[in-house]
Amino acid sequence: MKKYNIQNYIRYKEDVKSSQPLKRELLDYNRNELIVKFLPLVENIARKFSTSQQASGVMDITDFIQEGSSGLTKAVDKLDYVMLRESKDKEKTLKSFFFKRIKGAIRRAIDHNRGDIRIPEHKMNEIRKNPKDKKMVEMFFNSIFLSIDAKTMTDDEDMVYQIPDKSEPYNINLLNSYLTSLMKKYLNENEYEVLRLSYGLDCEKQSAKDIAHKININGPSGYVRVSELKKQAVKKLIDNVDHSQVIDYL
Repeated sequence: MKKYNIQNYIRYKEDVKSSQPLKRELLDYNRNELIVKFLPLVENIARKFSTSQQASGVMDITDFIQEGSSGLTKAVDKLDYVMLRESKDKEKTLKSFFFKRIKGAIRRAIDHNRGDIRIPEHKMNEIRKNPKDKKMVEMFFNSIFLSIDAKTMTDDEDMVYQIPDKSEPYNINLLNSYLTSLMKKYLNENEYEVLRLSYGLDCEKQSAKDIAHKININGPSGYVRVSELKKQAVKKLIDNVDHSQVIDYL
């Protein structure tokens, strides 16, 4: 993972702020002004992705801003002005429309660039402090399958938190193969399928709704049951796997 310059990031934020167009009716903005006006939305979404486990070790915040800006530009070009004119809350309508497309662009970039994965260095250091502790196993699986960076941060803390780690990347195929063997050993069929399909261990990632359908969980709350099975499966792995079985991957 390449290292990015925090000063450049701060300068980018300042440039975006200073280049904001004069406030007026949204329908009066031209294409470029509309893009610039919603660049802060891109930066906000990019920051959230940069501290997520999904993106850890794959791309950095400047990559996310670039991909998100591209998604925003395409969204502006596809904007339905008839729909916008009819909207009672035009800014809310635009934010909702742009948010989905910015987020989608970043997610696609992560999936495309995810040639290797890694546990963030600050978490690796925490794990290594307890090499024979069960907590090491817990953090290993949570780092891979569940979000462990859910902490809410201020902008300043967030920026520091994003300094890229220098840990060696895992080969995703090797790690996926190892995880698959552990899952087959300790999980029941539904638990195995939920983790496999959720995280794309040997397939394309599936939504909770699609997973529920595939494992025959019916009803409008099927996605909730999928989420429960996911947590249940991770807990079972933590409870059954010894630290010696994961230490080679740390």
